[in-house]
Amino acid sequence: MKKYFLPLAVAMGLAGCGTQAAADNSDGGDSTQGQQTDTAMTQTTDSSDVKVEVETTMGNFTVMLYGDTPRHRDNFVKLVKEGYYDGTLFHRVINEFMVQAGDPDSRNARPGQQLGAGGPDYKIDAEIVYPRHFHKRGALAAARQGDQVNPARQSSGSQFYVVTGKKLSEGELAQMEQYMQQSARQQIFNSKVQQHRAEIMQMQQTGDHAGLDSLQKRLVAETESEAAAKPASLTSEQRTAYSTVGGTPHLDGQYTVFGEVVSGMNVVDSIEKVPTGPQDRPRQDVRILKMKIVE
Repeated sequence: MKKYFLPLAVAMGLAGCGTQAAADNSDGGDSTQGQQTDTAMTQTTDSSDVKVEVETTMGNFTVMLYGDTPRHRDNFVKLVKEGYYDGTLFHRVINEFMVQAGDPDSRNARPGQQLGAGGPDYKIDAEIVYPRHFHKRGALAAARQGDQVNPARQSSGSQFYVVTGKKLSEGELAQMEQYMQQSARQQIFNSKVQQHRAEIMQMQQTGDHAGLDSLQKRLVAETESEAAAKPASLTSEQRTAYSTVGGTPHLDGQYTVFGEVVSGMNVVDSIEKVPTGPQDRPRQDVRILKMKIVE
C-alpha cells in the first residue's frame, strides 16, 4: 500500500519528495546562504557548448559545458575567466559516487576545517533538462540546498560535482525504477497538498479529522491516477549507460546536469579514490590549480 503524509507535509511546508533528504545528505548539496538569484546571464541566445580544462594537483581533465543549460554554462565560464576556482579544493569525495569542488572557502582551509558552505551571493535558476541530461559516469552537475529550503531547486553559484558512481545490475535498475515511481508519486502528492494548504491548515486548526481524512483519500486517488497515466521509467539510453559505465541515477531529474567530462576521466577516478576523513574531505588536499577555456 502506498503511503502519503498529508498533515505532516503541510505543517513542515515540504515541497519536495519525501526521499529527497537522503540524496541531499549524500551528494553535493551545498548550504550557501545567499538568497539572490543570478539573472545577469539569462538573456543569452547562444546555444554552443564550451570546453574547460581543469588543471589539478593530480592531473588534468576537460569538461564540456552544455549549450542547452546556458545559465549554468555562462556562470561557469564567468567564474573560470575570473580565476574563481584557482587554488580551491575538491573538498568532498565519496568513492563510487562523486567528487565535489567549488567552495571558495576551501582555498586557504585549515586541516580538518568543515567546508561546503561557501560561494557567491547568488544562486542559479534550475535548468534540469531531463532525461536528455542525466547522472551518468562523468556528468558535471551543480550542487544545491535540499528541497525543504529550496523547492525551486536552484543551484549553488559555484559548487559543482563530477559523477563517478558505479555500474548497476538489471535488478538494481528495476529497483531504481520503483524508487523513481514512488518519488514521482510523492512529488505529485506534495504539489496537491500545497494547492490545498489553506484548507488543510483550517481543518487542522478546527480539529476536523474527518475532513482531513476525506481530503487525503481524494488527493491520493488523484495522485495514483496521474502517476499511472505517465509512469516514471528509465530511458534506453539511461539503462545502457548505467549498466555499462555506471552513474548515480537516484539523483536524476533533481539536480541540474550542465556538462560532462570529455577527456581525463582517469584523473577524476584517481581523485575519487583518495583517503578521506570527516565530512568526506580528502586527508591530503587535492587542489584545482587553474581552469581555462579551450577550443
